[in-house]
Amino acid sequence: MEVKEIDFAVIPQKALSILTKPVDFFKTMHKTGGFLEPLIFALIMGIVAGILHAIISVVGLGYYSRGLMDSLGMIIIIPVAVIVGSFIGAAIMYVIWKLLGSPENYEVSYRCVAYIMVLAPIAAILGLIPYAGAILNAALSLIFIVLASIYVHSIPAKKALLVFGIIFAVILIFQLRAEYKIRNFAHSADEVRKKMEELNRQYKQQMEKQLEEARKEAQRYR
Repeated sequence: MEVKEIDFAVIPQKALSILTKPVDFFKTMHKTGGFLEPLIFALIMGIVAGILHAIISVVGLGYYSRGLMDSLGMIIIIPVAVIVGSFIGAAIMYVIWKLLGSPENYEVSYRCVAYIMVLAPIAAILGLIPYAGAILNAALSLIFIVLASIYVHSIPAKKALLVFGIIFAVILIFQLRAEYKIRNFAHSADEVRKKMEELNRQYKQQMEKQLEEARKEAQRYR
């Protein structure tokens, strides 16, 4: 498939369809057609997520403050991470789905993972909510992975929910611990910055006081 055959105008409609009717989408998802179309879909979702992350960082709503250039750099970094992550994630999911009895190939796994990247912009927004955002993101991802397992890979619902439920629970624990450390580090760094600013202010005041006293003393001996 060539790039000119991709209808970019359909991508927002497809994203909305995946989000609002995931069961219908995975039931009717094309299992062939190459990697380009789902790759472009994942890329656009990554760009949208990158823009959202940049805006959140610029206005100072993230875990910790970044410079303007670092914030804007996320518009490039996040889409690249999404693309790389889609291939790696698809390889991991391919192995897991195979172990669970899926008859599908790697292309099908990639298509599932690429379309689930529709959650990337939502993850950026939910990330504003301390801790609960990570839980909601994990829950949404779990739901979409389980639906893809059932309706694309023909894996029994109970098996899919059990296996991926355990996997996502473990991942969530690490995510919450990481968020806790990041938020505490940011808080500690902010406290250190405030103390340094206060010490600097006191130092300037002391120097100004000593200079004023020296000036008055010099005037006395004129």
